[in-house]
Amino acid sequence: MKILFVGDVVGNIGLKSLDEYLPQIKRKVKPQLTIVNGENSLNGKGISEDTFQQILHSGADVVTGGNHVWDRREVLEFINNKDKNMVRPYNFPGDNVPGQGYLSLNINQKKVYVIDLQGTALMQPLDNPFLEVDNLLKNLDDDSIKFVDMHAETTSEKIAMGRYLEGRVSAVVGTHTHVQTNDAQVINKTTAYLTDVGMTGSYDGILGVKKEPVINRFLTQRPERFLVDEDGRMQINFCVINVNDSNNCATSIQNYVITPDNQRYLN
Repeated sequence: MKILFVGDVVGNIGLKSLDEYLPQIKRKVKPQLTIVNGENSLNGKGISEDTFQQILHSGADVVTGGNHVWDRREVLEFINNKDKNMVRPYNFPGDNVPGQGYLSLNINQKKVYVIDLQGTALMQPLDNPFLEVDNLLKNLDDDSIKFVDMHAETTSEKIAMGRYLEGRVSAVVGTHTHVQTNDAQVINKTTAYLTDVGMTGSYDGILGVKKEPVINRFLTQRPERFLVDEDGRMQINFCVINVNDSNNCATSIQNYVITPDNQRYLN
């Protein structure tokens, strides 16, 4: 099975970038499953029914979330609909958390799980993602492909999760920091891993937002209002994972970036 995973869609420019590039990428990759992280799609923080539908219309099969999933109350209007292929971090604490932390799909007679986890290092004190995913995996079909979006701040926590789940899931790919890393690998011929897949949105801003307030914050150490860089040039960051359906082990993972300065993948 071939899985295409696209990094954090940031704002309207991220939605525009996705709509421009994703159909072209899918024609070339021909994935059986396309996953997109959409937690920043509504003005840079949060997601709405409208932005969710735009992501699906661009070609996503599943939309994953992260720490900004609750930033807009609009999400509560649709996140509980089990027919919608959206997942929020599984390890939010408490009972009756809206939405779902994982979902199962049947693709060409193959069971596939998409799992969303959120790290706790330098982030909100959620339930321990390592212990929570342990408990979850006990209840999932062994003979299945399992993809994990590890939404976390620190590289060490993401790498630790990749190593921890080695041989137990098909892929662990990090999101949240918006800068693609160069460490794509298949750990011990079992689990595809990438510390961060990057972002989809402005190529000219800083992590998707306008550069001037960010730079001024570093210069003055005073609060600034960060706004999505909607006028920037477009980019999309993604990875492609191949999984052997017979043993659910990844055979390859490759990361890509398409920017105004790098269009080679589309040629």
